[in-house]
Amino acid sequence: MADRSWFIAANGQQQGPYPEAQFRELIARGAVNAQTLVWSEGMAGWLRAGEVPGLMGGRGGPPPMVPPGGAVMGAGYGTGQASGAFSADLPLWSFFGYCVLLVISEVLIVPAPWVVVAYYRWLTPRINVPGRPNLGFTGTVGEIWYVIIGLVLCGFLGFIDNRLQIIGVLAQGALSWMLLRWAFSHISSNGQPLPISFKGSIWGFIGFQILAAISILTVVGWAWVMTFWMRWICRNIAGTRREVVFNGSGLQVLWRTIVFALVIWLIIPIPWMIRWYTNWFISQMAVVERGAYAA
Repeated sequence: MADRSWFIAANGQQQGPYPEAQFRELIARGAVNAQTLVWSEGMAGWLRAGEVPGLMGGRGGPPPMVPPGGAVMGAGYGTGQASGAFSADLPLWSFFGYCVLLVISEVLIVPAPWVVVAYYRWLTPRINVPGRPNLGFTGTVGEIWYVIIGLVLCGFLGFIDNRLQIIGVLAQGALSWMLLRWAFSHISSNGQPLPISFKGSIWGFIGFQILAAISILTVVGWAWVMTFWMRWICRNIAGTRREVVFNGSGLQVLWRTIVFALVIWLIIPIPWMIRWYTNWFISQMAVVERGAYAA
């Protein structure tokens, strides 16, 4: 194993590879301790150094105690598994302000990438996942601006020519898939990157995009399409030792959307309704032990 190389995650950045000898020097100097996330070829995912058998010896002591609510989420983290629903803490006016900025940025087009990334950075720390404290978002505008601009422009194709709508739907599906993969890959916890990814195929995503557009003609069928789409997305989140699920039903999505659409016509309740609607969707996502959920 003398030629083994190691990677470490520190300050939200991946560092390495370090040859075995240099990596052992980092441990000896204390630059790598029991809490440092490490990875080497052959490991299923990132682990705290103190959890890698034989790596720290008696140097770093036992792994930290799991906080109330369960174990951490991520491939290779610990052995305990916390289950429970997501929740969100969304300050009313800050959240509504971002919603307004998102709409304005889509009209102006150019500011859209900056507003979207800023929104992700604001929203992610306010989502609570059992056993996974202090979520963060590390994505930057330079990585994704062209995808967001493309998504916004696709929304205008139907106004240019109705015949372009089908092209817009297909392009939106592909670009949304790219945005989703990028977003999942930039989630962190306690300042450390998480090995999370989205493994759903682009063709599956585009298929749901087309089905959702067609289902609008059924008046109510779109709610069930959206429900199955959310379940498909959750089922294809990789890099976690727990399974992410969506528990909402088509009927629940339908009646809440109807209530939302009716009440916002009163104008004044719009901020409260947007938060109510968003909080419900987030609360329907949960983490459970692998194989414990059948839908």
